[in-house]
Amino acid sequence: MRIVIALGGNALLRRGDRPDAAVRQVNIDRVATAVAALALEHEIVITHGNEPQIGLLAMESAADPVVTSPCPLDLLGAQTEGLIGSLLVRALYDTLPGRKIAALVTHTLVRADDPAFARPTKRVGPVYPRDVACSLARRRGWHIAKDATGWRQVVASPAPQGIVETETIHDLLTCGALVICAGGGGIPVTADSDTGALHGADAVVDKDLTAALLAEELKADFLLILTDVPNVFTDYGTSEQRPVLDATPDTLRRGGFPDGSMGPKTEAAARFVERTGALAAIGCLDAAYEIVHGRSGTLVRPELSIG
Repeated sequence: MRIVIALGGNALLRRGDRPDAAVRQVNIDRVATAVAALALEHEIVITHGNEPQIGLLAMESAADPVVTSPCPLDLLGAQTEGLIGSLLVRALYDTLPGRKIAALVTHTLVRADDPAFARPTKRVGPVYPRDVACSLARRRGWHIAKDATGWRQVVASPAPQGIVETETIHDLLTCGALVICAGGGGIPVTADSDTGALHGADAVVDKDLTAALLAEELKADFLLILTDVPNVFTDYGTSEQRPVLDATPDTLRRGGFPDGSMGPKTEAAARFVERTGALAAIGCLDAAYEIVHGRSGTLVRPELSIG
């Protein structure tokens, strides 16, 4: 079975973690352990988030007195792909000795006229108190928005239209490699309408929507979205909270899940299942093997046909 695994951005820096190398290593070891059991039985493609990492890089670039202007988000995204890809490769080499493993810097096509460029919504980087966030926004020209526990920078997040390296990823899978790609949603690029030349876009693409598109283009059998909760919940965080263990695209879309957290994950799962007729699931990183075998998580399946 071919499985595309989408790791949340908190796989390397969980909520409350300090952005230290030792902390990243502990978390990356958890990822390698969770993935290894599946990789022994299936073809695996790993994508990953980068919101904590790209936010930190953007903050450092904006504060660097040596540079005349901050580094654009597409290049910061490329840096996070290299950073996280390298960490994953090293950890997986230890847990899967003898397995071919490749981390591929990947570009995601977006439309230059996507209205998302005029309406930044993608949360990146640390959470700040309101007064600190407002001060940073004034000094650095940021857009900010309220998060669950504070305020964060928000950036443009255009919709993914295609993965430039899909054919290369397919070739790597054919030769038996485990592939790490499309990190942080992929490096956003636009294509010149006349020449096809690629140009970087100052944005961050949603990694779950990119994972769904990648899984579709690769004809994957299963899209596995891993996060830090055991499954999808309705009314999460309230006294009415209830687990969703089995769902269809329609029931997920009627769930009203928030854009800043579970919303993109449920939409990505719904799109993949609708477009392919295959299965998707959402659940906790440490239960990855159990989720694929139907013993944990929220399973998303096609609508049952009647008649």
